[in-house]
Amino acid sequence: MGEVWRGFDETLDRPVAVKLLLPQDTDPTAASRFRLEAQTAGSFNHPHVVGVFDFGQHEDRLFLVMELVEGDSLARHLTTTGPLPAGQVAQIAAQAAAGLAAAHQQGIVHRDIKPANLLLDADGTLKIGDFGIARFVDDPAAALTTTGQIVGTSLYLAPERALGRPAEPACDVYALGCVIYQLLTGRPPFQADTAVAILHQHLDTAPVPPRQRGADIPAAFENYLLALLAKQPSDRPEAQQVADWFATGAWQGRSEPMPAPALWPGSVPSSGHNAPSTQLPYTTEAGPATTYALPSPAGHTRRSRASRRRGGSNIRTLAAHRPRVAGLVAAAVTFLAAMLAGVLWFSPGSSSAETPQTPTPGITSPTTTQEPAGSATVTPDPSSTASLPASIADHPEREPEQKQRGNKQGKHEEGEDD
Repeated sequence: MGEVWRGFDETLDRPVAVKLLLPQDTDPTAASRFRLEAQTAGSFNHPHVVGVFDFGQHEDRLFLVMELVEGDSLARHLTTTGPLPAGQVAQIAAQAAAGLAAAHQQGIVHRDIKPANLLLDADGTLKIGDFGIARFVDDPAAALTTTGQIVGTSLYLAPERALGRPAEPACDVYALGCVIYQLLTGRPPFQADTAVAILHQHLDTAPVPPRQRGADIPAAFENYLLALLAKQPSDRPEAQQVADWFATGAWQGRSEPMPAPALWPGSVPSSGHNAPSTQLPYTTEAGPATTYALPSPAGHTRRSRASRRRGGSNIRTLAAHRPRVAGLVAAAVTFLAAMLAGVLWFSPGSSSAETPQTPTPGITSPTTTQEPAGSATVTPDPSSTASLPASIADHPEREPEQKQRGNKQGKHEEGEDD
């Protein structure tokens, strides 16, 4: 299309690049495309886009005065040095995506992102050049192409462009993904003997993961690069998102600290004060976050031993923390104690002589004293010892048997309390 010369701006006293349009006898749109490049690149200013300073015509030849980039294109870097390290590629990707984002915000689609159009200056800053076939998104006529003609380089052409659809910003993102892939592996994601075969691969073939081609990159880098090469435009991130992702170092895949596990509903906070604990938040819909202290295993062991020494106090300790459970336990113990008293009262060892069915003059009925929940003890009235039934008075040898049965009953009740 043209030649690029190193020049010098005598008015502003600075070196410049002068792009001179060559005669285009076979391309009647060449002059219009050249003017479009000047208008497009000159419509915005960005540190990662080659700036346009002037445009004119001399001796029937159009020229474009541009910012001079002291460096080589990425295409020449690949030829001389081969694949680049992941850190340098990430830096290039962030800068190229930032330049594309600035163009997209102006409604401009580059449509020809490739290594030859990405320049690196002396300090490693990337510049996007050659907006010669750029297209304004809101002006289809600005593409300057005939119906059905595909403009762009087939190695970096998005699938939707291969189908002849209008160019959108997502096309530039896809092309940038192809360039990044080539910078990492030394080859574009798709290659074939003909342009048509390459277009079919863009449409139907999944790219080989770059790490399988020898690229030394983190898994996060690879996954994000494959997202840039998604077949559907809606599945690709926007250019500004790509720039931010690479600029923040997310491509390194640094692991983030895992959040502390939340305490599940129904867990019981610890009542210990001396045992070391871990503060964990638990949030409910009814209120703000509540922090519980989970005891260490050592603290749990100390409390268990103390509970065993206290015997029956285990139930009371549990009841202090779980009122609902305590109520159920107390009710169950009371019920069992009542059944035990009934079994002992009506056991086969008792006879009508020992337990009269009807009140007898001179005999005092046993007195039942109220004990705390969980125990039931029947104690005879001390005054009844002088008025025992004749059956017991006549057979004093049965008294020890009754006392022994009472001792067994007391021991059984004590064990039940434990």
